[in-house]
Amino acid sequence: MFNRQTLLILVAAIAAGLGLWAAQVVMSPGTAPSPAAPAAALPAVDPDRLKAVRLFPAPRTVPAFALQQSDDTPLEPAELLGRWTVVFLGFTHCPDVCPTTLTDLSRAQAQWDHLPEGRRPRVLFVSVDPERDTPAKTGEYARYFHADTLAATAPEPALENFATSLGLVYMKVPLEGGDYTMDHSSALVVLDAQGRQVGLIRPPFVPADIAADLALLAEVAP
Repeated sequence: MFNRQTLLILVAAIAAGLGLWAAQVVMSPGTAPSPAAPAAALPAVDPDRLKAVRLFPAPRTVPAFALQQSDDTPLEPAELLGRWTVVFLGFTHCPDVCPTTLTDLSRAQAQWDHLPEGRRPRVLFVSVDPERDTPAKTGEYARYFHADTLAATAPEPALENFATSLGLVYMKVPLEGGDYTMDHSSALVVLDAQGRQVGLIRPPFVPADIAADLALLAEVAP
């Protein structure tokens, strides 16, 4: 007749046996868990070949957005498909960073002129000061630096949603006398031909490096 100690030992042995059986079932080739889905592919470019662009480990989907272009047509994700795009946030009253950055980008753009139009990277300038920058004014300002630069802006909260989706920030900063300026991210966001965020370019900017990196990426993943 089993005493209490014998019964406990038997129960423990059964539990151990069941645990071993379950482990064997889980680990057997026929019942192995399905592997996680692979991350979406990035361009097959050796990062060491890129001097300006820092690629992310995996592409990041950009949520739906709706900006207003300088010709009053909407700028939506579909508009950015098919070509690589460099996105820069700024504003027309910017005293230094914006004109300097757009000048650097215009020098990179000049080095893409020989590329076929369908593979030529482009620059998108987005004003974060819709209170003073109409779409038309934003476009006029951007095209002063390079005629091919896309330009857009949007009322809030659409503008903030777009910036936040790219990991960029901006804020209104009051000045003496009732005026204000805008603080904003200085990094450039790189979108691939599928409209996904795939990398960043951080200052200081070297136009030749930006031009070479984007031309290479557009060639490998047009």
